[in-house]
Amino acid sequence: MSIWEYANPKKFMATTTPIIPWVSWASFGLILAGLGWGLFLTPAAENFEHSVKILFVHVPSVLMAINAWFMMLVTSLIWLVRRHHVSALAARAAAPIGAVMTLIGLATGAIWGQPTWGTWWAWEPRLTSFLILFLFYLGYIALWAAIEDQDTAADLTSVLCIVGSVFAVLSRYAAIFWGQGLHQSATFSADKETNIDPSFWWPAVLSMGGFILFFIALVLIRTNALIRLRRAMALEARANRGAS
Repeated sequence: MSIWEYANPKKFMATTTPIIPWVSWASFGLILAGLGWGLFLTPAAENFEHSVKILFVHVPSVLMAINAWFMMLVTSLIWLVRRHHVSALAARAAAPIGAVMTLIGLATGAIWGQPTWGTWWAWEPRLTSFLILFLFYLGYIALWAAIEDQDTAADLTSVLCIVGSVFAVLSRYAAIFWGQGLHQSATFSADKETNIDPSFWWPAVLSMGGFILFFIALVLIRTNALIRLRRAMALEARANRGAS
């Protein structure tokens, strides 16, 4: 069995439709568990008190904002190389979700920044790159909406996705290129012996897992909807040609 079999729209829909409810309910369970545990059962952090608990929303949303763009990059490259319509539609499906995650990350970052840094915003490399990434999300969505021919829209948005990936990388690794700056170091890091207080670790992991599954569920739902929409548009165009 080849993975490219799932590039067939009918095969993709038949495989993913039964999975969606399970992924959706699992995501809700993990998010409720993570946020409930993190917001109500963890202690106040030294120096930051209860404001630090915003990380249970901020970190997962930023994680998904950046990785959603990387997912779009992979599916866009598959479209450009293999011309599989499901991959282009999956990238299109992920864009609004990633944009919302980016907006949540910006908002929660500002809420965290006010008591922590004494300012809602700072034009430092990581934050600026993340804001530009949000603008690329909006441009990507607008470009899909502005072009009538679906294949042309998929081509141009794929190129835009490749360009925007620069800012996804900078959002993640700006501290390596320009130094730490105002933003604190990564909360979760594989190359550190200590990340965050153990009492915050598990609720944060549960929350991140929930956000990941929630993203997957929404992408599958939206991709299936876009496949149906593409079919309907093709049938309408065929009917119009027949009528003329």
